[in-house]
Amino acid sequence: MTSEFELIARHFTPAVPGSRAGVALGVGDDCALLIPHPGSRLAVSVDTSVAAVHFPAAAPAEAIGHRALAVSLSDLAAMGAESRWCLMALAMADVDDAWLADFARGFLGLCASTGTTLVGGDVTRGELSIGVTVMGEVPEGQALTRGGSRPGDLLAVTGALGGGAGGLALWQQGERDPEHPLLVRYLRPQPRLDAGQALRGLASASIDISDGLLADLGHVLAASGVGARIDVDALPLAEGLLEALGPDRARQAALGGGDDYELLVSLPADAMEEAARRLAGLGLALTPIGAVTAEPGLTGVAETALHGWQHFGADAKGGAS
Repeated sequence: MTSEFELIARHFTPAVPGSRAGVALGVGDDCALLIPHPGSRLAVSVDTSVAAVHFPAAAPAEAIGHRALAVSLSDLAAMGAESRWCLMALAMADVDDAWLADFARGFLGLCASTGTTLVGGDVTRGELSIGVTVMGEVPEGQALTRGGSRPGDLLAVTGALGGGAGGLALWQQGERDPEHPLLVRYLRPQPRLDAGQALRGLASASIDISDGLLADLGHVLAASGVGARIDVDALPLAEGLLEALGPDRARQAALGGGDDYELLVSLPADAMEEAARRLAGLGLALTPIGAVTAEPGLTGVAETALHGWQHFGADAKGGAS
C-alpha cells in the first residue's frame, strides 16, 4: 500500500526551495520555516474546496488542482498582497496515481506562475476535498481592506463577470470542452494578484468576487458604513455569456452567480484614470459600475439579488457530477 509520505514525495515535493523563495525549511518536516521580508505584513487565508459543492467531482484533475489554489490566492489579490507560500491538505477516497499526477500538475503549475512555494501539507483518505492555506506579504500600511470606501468613490471591477456561473450552467448542461471560454472561467479562474498589487495606493477598499458581485459588495458596504448605487447596464459580461444564457440570465449571473474571482474595488474618482492605466499595462480592463453613497443600502438593483451563493443553502457551485 502506498503511504501518505510516498504520495507527497512523488507528487508534491518540487525542487528544494532556497532562501530566495523565503524558505529555510520546506516540505518534509513537522513545520516549515519561512523568511518574511522586513517591513512587510503577513497576509494569510484558508479555503476548503469540496467535490460536488465547490467543483464537479468529474472535472479534470488538473483543473481541480489549479482551481483549489486559485480561489485561495484570490483572497491575497484582494488585499494587494504578493503570494509567497501555501499549504495544501488533500482528502481522497482512493489512491489514483494518474489522477494525483494531473492534480499536482495543475496545482504546482499555478504555484510556479504566481511565485507561490508549496511548503507543506497532508494527504489522507476521505471524500474528495482540498484545503489550501496561502500566505503572502504586503508592505506595512499598504494592505487593501473592505473598510475604506467613502461617499463619492467610484466602484469598479476587473475583467468580466458572470463567467463562473455561466461555466457551471454549461457544465450542468453537459458541455465538456475544456477550452470553452466559460468553462475556462469556471474551472481555471485566474487570481488577480498583479492587479491587486497595482491598485495599492489607489483603491480605498477591495474584495474578491467569490460569492457574487452584490453579496460581496454588501460586505464592503457593511465594513465601510456606506451605501452604493449600481449601473447594471455597465456590467462587463464574460465572453460567450449572452449567447449561452440569454440577456436576463446573463445579467443575473454577473450580479449574483459567484465564482468570478475578479476584484471589486472602490477608489476616488480622480484615481480612476491612473488605476485603469496600471491595469491596462497588465492586459486587464477596469470597468466603473457605480458609486459609493452616504445613504445606507443599495440602489439600481433589486434587493433580492443580494444574498449571493450560500455554503449552507440549497444550491451548490459544483453540481452533482
